[in-house]
Amino acid sequence: MRIISGKHKGRRISPPKHLPVRPTTDMAKESLFNILANRFYFGDLKIFDLFSGTGNIAIEFASRDAGEIVAVDNFPACVGFIAKTARELDLPIHALRSDVFKFLESTPERADIIFIDPPYGLDDDRFMALVALVFDRGLLRPGGLLIVEHSANTDLSTHPRFSEIRKYGGSRFSFFVPSDTEMP
Repeated sequence: MRIISGKHKGRRISPPKHLPVRPTTDMAKESLFNILANRFYFGDLKIFDLFSGTGNIAIEFASRDAGEIVAVDNFPACVGFIAKTARELDLPIHALRSDVFKFLESTPERADIIFIDPPYGLDDDRFMALVALVFDRGLLRPGGLLIVEHSANTDLSTHPRFSEIRKYGGSRFSFFVPSDTEMP
């Protein structure tokens, strides 16, 4: 896993091999952050990285000086690795062990960008339930963006807040916006 840009650009991070994760590839992550860099100034952003796994996305945001980052995963070793990496690199990441559905149902906080990367085997109804929770609870700030990473077998385009999809190898990023926002 490599940090693409920011103050830790080029640094390699090696998560433990036993983690039950599928990290976003460097190519897909670089493409995603090129899109985001053209739309947002990272310094003021609050980020939720859900099903965070290795913290790959949270760490990339932190390296680019994002304001506040909450990384949520239910697997203790993942949360421990993220917290350890954040301490070692002095990154503003709060690693939280929680079921993502329960987190979305109970958090009083809102974010500018919510990145959700559930296991690819999750059925489409559960993917849509995640998207619905974000919008039903108003968890995006005005002008915010929800990004869901998924496989080619998942189609989220029927959701009314769906904006676009980007394809990178076997990964897909579906983008969703609040009603007050248009994707460029």
